[in-house]
Amino acid sequence: MTLKAIAFDLWETLITNTLEQSREHKRLRLERMERILAERGFGATALQIEAAYRRGWRRCQELYWDSDRDISCRTQIDHFLEALELKITDEAALDALEQAYARAAVEVLPAMVDGAPEVLAEMKRRGLRIGLISNTGRTPGYALREILEQLGLAPFIDAMVFSNEHGECKPQQSIFEALRGLLGVDFDQMLFVGDNLYVDVLGAQRCGMRAVHFIPPVRGTAVAPPFEHGHDIVPDATIADLRELPAVLNAWTDSASAQTRRS
Repeated sequence: MTLKAIAFDLWETLITNTLEQSREHKRLRLERMERILAERGFGATALQIEAAYRRGWRRCQELYWDSDRDISCRTQIDHFLEALELKITDEAALDALEQAYARAAVEVLPAMVDGAPEVLAEMKRRGLRIGLISNTGRTPGYALREILEQLGLAPFIDAMVFSNEHGECKPQQSIFEALRGLLGVDFDQMLFVGDNLYVDVLGAQRCGMRAVHFIPPVRGTAVAPPFEHGHDIVPDATIADLRELPAVLNAWTDSASAQTRRS
């Protein structure tokens, strides 16, 4: 394999939320959505809004995420309002609700995973194209781009694909194909790095990519722990620190060179 590009998962691979950050994101969302509704004459208590917040999430899980499909942030707001039994057609109100929901993590920035900027800089120094694929959840692609800019990671990344914009989630091949096309390389010239054996490692390997399983020393609260779906998944390499990645690439290069000399 001639490696030309390396792609990363986002949550728990490059960025993460502490428990305190996740609680603050939730607080900001709920308080601001309650205020927006109250200002427009829609009465709902804080308890009702929190319950609708949870029910809307579960509804999205049932309708979309369990089948690896994804939706816009506005559709998540629609399900939140359905759970409140509210019908709002005012576009300004809907946009305000979406912004309150989507941008909490922009205001309270996630933490970078240890080694993320150094490793991205090293991959760029090696002349590799760098890509990113994220299953987005409550924070959509437009907000994540802003977060990556503020954290200083965006300049390293040549192409980003977000599930809420693409319409399907990892491990579906289409989302990997979208990134491959943006990077302009073949699958056998790509490596994927992610923390979830099923969606990241198996998803990438099914496309013909090599995949490195990253096991974060401390798992944040942005996503659930990796769910293996009963598959026997064997990554091409496993690391517990992103800064181990250059050594993995070096070992593969040395092995390929030794095979070439022997042939």
